[in-house]
Amino acid sequence: MADTSGTKKNNKTQGPGVFKVLQSVAAGALGVQSNKRHEEDFSGHSPWPYIVGGLLFTAIFVGTLIVVVRVVLSGH
Repeated sequence: MADTSGTKKNNKTQGPGVFKVLQSVAAGALGVQSNKRHEEDFSGHSPWPYIVGGLLFTAIFVGTLIVVVRVVLSGH
């Protein structure tokens, strides 16, 4: 646990990891993200990974809804 500060410094220069972006996008979409995490996400990083993640999440969500509605309606 001693090198967590070093990891945070590396993340600021390299940007957030894929898992962190996915976790933040999912939490934001569900409305359960804390203010602390929100500020941490956008404090030192570019917003582009989060924007792209949000767009991908939205596209997959809408696509899933369309498929579910078509399956349900085709059963009648």
